[in-house]
Amino acid sequence: MPQQSLSFSGVENADQVNRITTALMMVDGVESAEVGRHGAEVEGRVSREALIRAVQALKLPIEIK
Repeated sequence: MPQQSLSFSGVENADQVNRITTALMMVDGVESAEVGRHGAEVEGRVSREALIRAVQALKLPIEIK
């Protein structure tokens, strides 16, 4: 299964981690997502751009690298 990595800065609490996890899991093609304060490891047939758009749609004060 293909894997994508995202890096974050500015994630401060468990609520933000949970919201990011939920957003990533709702993207078509995502099989699993492990999210922490500094990034995410996502498995599935999905583009990096789709993952970034899903996180940006949350409008959290974080930077995605």
